[in-house]
Amino acid sequence: MQTSIDVVEPPLRSASSLHETDARRPAQPPIAAAAPSGRTICIDGFNIALAKGSGIATYGRNLLSALSAMGHRGQVLYGPGAKRVASNVLNEAALVDAERGRKMKRTERFIRTLTSRAGRTAWPVTPSDEVVWPRRGGGRPDAVSYWASQDLFHMANRSFAAYRKETPVTFEAGAETPDAMHWTATLPLHAKGVPNIYTIHDLIPLRLPHTTLDDKPAYLALCQAIARRADHIAVVSETTRQDVIRMLNVPEDRVTNTYQAVDLPPALTGRSQSDVTIELEGVFNLGWKEYFLHFGAVEPKKNLGRIVEAYLASGLTTPLVIVGGRAWLDEGETALLNQVMKDGGPSAQRIRRYEYMPFSLLISLIRGAKATLFPSLYEGFGLPVLESMALSTAVLTSTGGSLPEVAGDAAISVDPYDVQAMTRGLRALDADEDMRAELVRRGLAQSGLFSVEAYKGRLAEMYGRVGLT
Repeated sequence: MQTSIDVVEPPLRSASSLHETDARRPAQPPIAAAAPSGRTICIDGFNIALAKGSGIATYGRNLLSALSAMGHRGQVLYGPGAKRVASNVLNEAALVDAERGRKMKRTERFIRTLTSRAGRTAWPVTPSDEVVWPRRGGGRPDAVSYWASQDLFHMANRSFAAYRKETPVTFEAGAETPDAMHWTATLPLHAKGVPNIYTIHDLIPLRLPHTTLDDKPAYLALCQAIARRADHIAVVSETTRQDVIRMLNVPEDRVTNTYQAVDLPPALTGRSQSDVTIELEGVFNLGWKEYFLHFGAVEPKKNLGRIVEAYLASGLTTPLVIVGGRAWLDEGETALLNQVMKDGGPSAQRIRRYEYMPFSLLISLIRGAKATLFPSLYEGFGLPVLESMALSTAVLTSTGGSLPEVAGDAAISVDPYDVQAMTRGLRALDADEDMRAELVRRGLAQSGLFSVEAYKGRLAEMYGRVGLT
């Protein structure tokens, strides 16, 4: 597609992302029955246990669903704040208890931090129909069973920060122990006696250190420890794969790019346009395809500050809707936005900001948007781009990180630091209905490259490399 707005259009790639906003997909699957064949693969529940979820929580839930569809038995390892008790119901309740831990005395905290590196034991928890899991947190994961070890993630992180030692985990005998452990994030943990697979989503704390609050030496030490120990490393883009190979000195055959899949609930995607239009008008006073949308956590790499600057400079009256809670280092990203909103002038009337959005309403907002704006500085994948294309919405994105891999030639792509190019892109999207229609057509085709079936095939190939066939 030829335009005059500094668009970078890589060729459509043959692929061989929920987003980091506070809105999450509700789900409450039935208790899974053990599959007659396949392997038992456990993933960590570090992000899945978060009340408001995260992009990595969505990754973990999608991974569990894919494992089940592949005939494997998924498990989740949690680190609740409560001790183990005799009641299975109470042990399950602890996995989703609103009380996320307890205060420890200084001496106890020191001892537990010191001894964590010696190892922790996980006990089994059987899912039941008695405990109702919070739907806003994503519901009960699609797993056959769970494991728990008190304060596992908290103490492991403290121990690594203090001693640069990983915490080994042993699964208690007598229950169905996993054939492999798949850690969905960079965690200072490893399971004893089974293959350990780690997903590294990106190396942004090292690539864009000014955009995160991570302790950079500790982060690099953790990534290097994972690189040494992992039986295999999964990544979600070729960009991240090359970063891992180059920056962590990992052989190419030990890193597999599985990408991610877009898997949106049919109950939401199948709603009629008229129903969604009524909802948008009733809840937000917005018309169908009459606003721009940006969604994602408010942090430097999401580039919200330049999005707002470009939008205001465009002079457009089409509203801009911003959805996303505060994350870290957000002051610079929201300075102009906050000043405009405080002044309350005409510009303020053009912008709507929401820190939280129920997942069902977010899907409606994506479907009804004239375009999604996601010109991030750098991404390990970029689920908002993929989800928007799958929901028939045009996209303006950037040349940063993996975003060209995800968008292909199905989006307007600009230099994320070039505010004027963004402004021209916004004006073109607002004025050119034919361009938007063509982007929607291409976007649907591009999103098909990241189907659930394609994702399962890439997972199967990776697991085969560690003997999990």
